[in-house]
Amino acid sequence: VKELRSILPYFEPYRTALIVGLVCVFLANVFQIAAPYLMKLAIDGLGDASVTSTRIASLAALIVFAALVGGIFRYGMRVLMNGISRRIEVDLRNDFFRHLLRLDAVFFEKTRTGDLMSRATNDTSAVRMAVGPAVMYTMNTFVSFVFTLAVMIWISPRLTLYAMTPMLVLPAIVFGFGRVIHRRFERIQEQFSSLSNFVQENLTGVRIIRAYTREKEQAQQFSEYNEGYRSRNMHLVLTTGAFNPMLKAIAAIAGVLVTWLGGLEVIAGRITLGDFVAFGFYLALLIWPMVALGWVINLYQRGAASMRRINQVFSATPRLVTSPQPSKLEAAA
Repeated sequence: VKELRSILPYFEPYRTALIVGLVCVFLANVFQIAAPYLMKLAIDGLGDASVTSTRIASLAALIVFAALVGGIFRYGMRVLMNGISRRIEVDLRNDFFRHLLRLDAVFFEKTRTGDLMSRATNDTSAVRMAVGPAVMYTMNTFVSFVFTLAVMIWISPRLTLYAMTPMLVLPAIVFGFGRVIHRRFERIQEQFSSLSNFVQENLTGVRIIRAYTREKEQAQQFSEYNEGYRSRNMHLVLTTGAFNPMLKAIAAIAGVLVTWLGGLEVIAGRITLGDFVAFGFYLALLIWPMVALGWVINLYQRGAASMRRINQVFSATPRLVTSPQPSKLEAAA
């Protein structure tokens, strides 16, 4: 999303933490992929008369170990990636405030205070979610998808083809819903700016409102602003509410195909029972990134809409610009 490109320089001070976080993403998925494969070995081993109970117990212990170590790396991933986003949010707010201090009175005459408050709070928070959880889940989804798909192809290319067929419609769904989410979230932020500005003006002029007994009229307007804000949020909720079930429906269709056709593959002897069970686990691991994709797209679109509003303020320049090397005034005689 082009609006979010302007946030990239804010990652530079935290490059080391970002790299370590990405390493944690990689290792967490390695151990996550290992557990179903170990389970496959254990199930296939049950049908082998030469396999001892010690072997099965060792595989069970390795499954527990893989889950524990993977959980540790996943915790590190969350702490580092979300921590970076919190720091970027602070840096962005500080830069936003410093830029406001450089602007002249003409800008503030044309810009409402409530609108600036909204951009400094709600919009920076939306950007934080886009550069923190959204980036983390994007990387996690990509790595998990690649690893899981590779193992699924190794187990059974034919079964993988069946499982991936329903997902061909995914790009069109993501693109279509992404545009709608972006547009509707931008309208929500605009309404929140109007609401914030109305509250700020009423708090500032509360004595005048009471002097002219305008309390009922102002309360009515406040209710209208709130209703508009609620209505726009509901429009967005209806969109995202349709998006996630669509992704889950695609995943469910893939699950039905794997259960049906995978069972036939086992009966035909083309894959083992352990392969079938492991494939089911890998498909479940593949479904979660699909579900997370809906949430991530939502966060990116919200962040992009908010960053565009913040950049509108950053693009404002004062009429009188102070020279970086001002002339030195001579002292009066």
